[in-house]
Amino acid sequence: KAHTENLSAVLDENYVAIACIQRRIWAQIISSFVVIGFVVISLSANARPAPSGFADLAENLLPAVVNISTTKSSKREDTSGPQMPKLPPGSPFEQFFKDFFDKQQKQQRRGIPKRFAQGSGFLIEASGLIVTNNHVIDGADEISIVMQDKRRLSAKVVGRDSKTDLALLRVKSDQPLPFVKFGNSDSARVGDWVLAIGNPFGLGGTVTAGIISARARNINAGPYDEFI
Repeated sequence: KAHTENLSAVLDENYVAIACIQRRIWAQIISSFVVIGFVVISLSANARPAPSGFADLAENLLPAVVNISTTKSSKREDTSGPQMPKLPPGSPFEQFFKDFFDKQQKQQRRGIPKRFAQGSGFLIEASGLIVTNNHVIDGADEISIVMQDKRRLSAKVVGRDSKTDLALLRVKSDQPLPFVKFGNSDSARVGDWVLAIGNPFGLGGTVTAGIISARARNINAGPYDEFI
């Protein structure tokens, strides 16, 4: 009898211990689900939804983006002109660019000054200051800009830097010009939405949207190579 009572007491103690362990395990499981749920809720709260559209933003910014058109004399030895871009075989733009560059080469051989839209720029002041790439205006005899409303204005080079491939132009206008302000690229993060507006090859204002895929890209373009 005494042996039976002792065995019962041991079983009771083991049962209590097992029950305590089970409660602790369930408490940890529930706690884990609470933490996981909190993380999911936090991520959902911090996620930014995709924009419904960029039409309003594009409409506001397009007037400040200009087409850069240059004229170079064929008498000058010129090896700095734009080259035919490398396009994938069968690209719908392949024949267009081929015709464009063939025409420029024929004009140069005939001694006709060649005029072509080389790239884009954007106004940064209402007084007429324009930022563009140095290679766009490099070696040009005359520079003009074409605005979104088709106005053509003569431009002069204010400053240039080949190492950063930047150039500053100035145009004169009888009325204030639309302009944009520089942002802070230090605050840009991978995954942020961006809107690119350009005017290449005189095709008119081109707008495209995407996200920042990387920062500090080095493409061997110069000593200050840190592209977004």
